[in-house]
Amino acid sequence: MPKLPCLRSQKVISALLRVGFYIHHQTGSHINLRHGIKKHLHIVVPFHKKELAPKTLKSIILQAELTINEFVELL
Repeated sequence: MPKLPCLRSQKVISALLRVGFYIHHQTGSHINLRHGIKKHLHIVVPFHKKELAPKTLKSIILQAELTINEFVELL
């Protein structure tokens, strides 16, 4: 299993958009994403200028029902 890269939220959002998510709305500094086909998937990504914490990134990947390998390939 590859190590999680240090990523900013913009890279994470663009990777999730490639997999079928869309931006539903934004509340403050958090962007809410929904999946177009899998309606039960709902992810909130903090939109800050600094890099995401590793645990936050791992949580986002798990909520998207992706493996770390699949996510790294999207980058």
